[in-house]
Amino acid sequence: MQQMGTFPSEVTYVSVLNDCSHMGLVESGRKYFNLMITEHNVSPNVVHYSCMVDLFGRSGLLLEAYNLIEEMPFDATTSMWGSLLASCRIHGKLHLAVVAAKHLSEIEPNNAGNHILLSNIYAANKKWDEVARIRKLLKESELKKERGKSWIEIKDKVHSFMVGERKHARIAEIYSKLDCLIEELKIMGYKAETEHDLHYVGDNRKHELLRHHSEKLALTLGLMCLPSNASIRIMKNLRICGDCHSFMKIASSCTGKEIIVRDTNRFHHFKNGCCSSREFW
Repeated sequence: MQQMGTFPSEVTYVSVLNDCSHMGLVESGRKYFNLMITEHNVSPNVVHYSCMVDLFGRSGLLLEAYNLIEEMPFDATTSMWGSLLASCRIHGKLHLAVVAAKHLSEIEPNNAGNHILLSNIYAANKKWDEVARIRKLLKESELKKERGKSWIEIKDKVHSFMVGERKHARIAEIYSKLDCLIEELKIMGYKAETEHDLHYVGDNRKHELLRHHSEKLALTLGLMCLPSNASIRIMKNLRICGDCHSFMKIASSCTGKEIIVRDTNRFHHFKNGCCSSREFW
């Protein structure tokens, strides 16, 4: 654009900064954020700041993300605090997670998802008393968490799954196939990441719960029913968990399939053991 004499607009910079965030390009993000001000006289708006908060958070620079929120000339949006809260879960920063959750609860008092995410962070840090307190609060306030589900379309029919699904007509066959697939993946290095199951239960129960996540069931049906040369496309209404993300990478290598998962954040293209997200999502 610059070589053609076209000056980037504020919309251009939103796209560039958003790409830097999803690719984990921290220094490039800093460069372009400064460039828009010094070279092109574009005043950063709340969306540009949101991109930078997301970039810092994804990259583990949580204090820098928080300081940017505090110093910017706008009121922080729900997406900013939500991004910081999600990053705190990934990077294990409990103190900042509590700060972000407090702000979110003031802006969105009826959003159960924010309370659930904070509860999950407490669970990951084994703060079970705090987990119980939040779950009691949710129960008393009657706020409802959206249940996770995944779905896949096969021959113009949509097949939907929830964790531990029992209602699908071929569920026994699906579980049997999934068990075989898991054993194959273990040979290639797959090991269930039980830290991503945040229930207060023993390891054996955690393994069972992770084993039956909805996206794994959808993938298994795709492997059973789709042509050998077809990609497997799965939709999910929540963010894919870390264990399922690792599972899909190894499954793409083991089966030779391209697996595409669209979760609430982005598209994940799994191929030959790699994901297009480069572990930023």
